[in-house]
Amino acid sequence: MSEEMHNPKLEDHPGSNTEKDPSNWVSGDDPMTGAQASYLTTLCEEAGEDLPPESLSKAEASQRIDALKAALGRD
Repeated sequence: MSEEMHNPKLEDHPGSNTEKDPSNWVSGDDPMTGAQASYLTTLCEEAGEDLPPESLSKAEASQRIDALKAALGRD
């Protein structure tokens, strides 16, 4: 094998794999989950925005949740 495989387990300070850009999710095109829909609805109500369309993908819902949390001053 001419190229070595990258193994994060061998790094002194590996990056977190718990946060990924939603556009890179393997399942990002799947429909949003029930939990996402519920949380997104709550955030929309609190922000005074229109309720989310049911057709959002997981990735789109995640991005919208992040945007609303930022707008509401939450992390």
